[in-house]
Amino acid sequence: MFITFEGIEGCGKSTQTEFLRDYLEGLGYSVLVTLEPGGSRLGVELRRMLLSLESDDLTREAELFLYLADRAQHVHQVIRPALEAGRIVISDRFTHSTLAYQGYGREMGVDALQEMNIMAVDGTVPDITFLLDLPPETGLRRALGRNMEKNLTSSEGRFEAEALEFHVRVRQGYLELASRKKEKIVVLDAQALPETVFQGVVGKVNEIMKIDKKCVDNANCKV
Repeated sequence: MFITFEGIEGCGKSTQTEFLRDYLEGLGYSVLVTLEPGGSRLGVELRRMLLSLESDDLTREAELFLYLADRAQHVHQVIRPALEAGRIVISDRFTHSTLAYQGYGREMGVDALQEMNIMAVDGTVPDITFLLDLPPETGLRRALGRNMEKNLTSSEGRFEAEALEFHVRVRQGYLELASRKKEKIVVLDAQALPETVFQGVVGKVNEIMKIDKKCVDNANCKV
């Protein structure tokens, strides 16, 4: 099972990822939580370059290829081995981020990027994607507050520094992608309380994995 979380800055992906990991591990599943960029050894270095405010000279083409390099390494070194070992993989961002941020946000279009993504993932695609949707103004306010609290404003603040119009395009891109793949992308209102959002996540996961809710409530599941 391969599950991904997507959305604009500050939408709560990390929180939902952790909620879902705890839930599934509580049922006895082996779970790997990872992220993009940064899920592999190479990805750690690429993340530093891609998210740092010092990288304000990156061209949109260079940015795109760095993300694709991160994804190719991530799939081959981390995601696919975990799936082959029978683990559930939950990733904070994956292919839809490139389509939304570079395709719509950077206005590079999505057709060519789709083909590049196909090459990077080499057949490894999510079983389900959760899109956490909220207005860009709300997301940016949350993200900026988080970065200040964790002292990440400089090291991971490059996208938060983009103009609001950029984030509006990214959000619209996500929603357009979701409208085309309703069977694979679940849109959830990220303005709700995190616990409320998670009910939408866990309901869909239970459905796909055929997890009996009565079994969960009674804490007597056998995985």
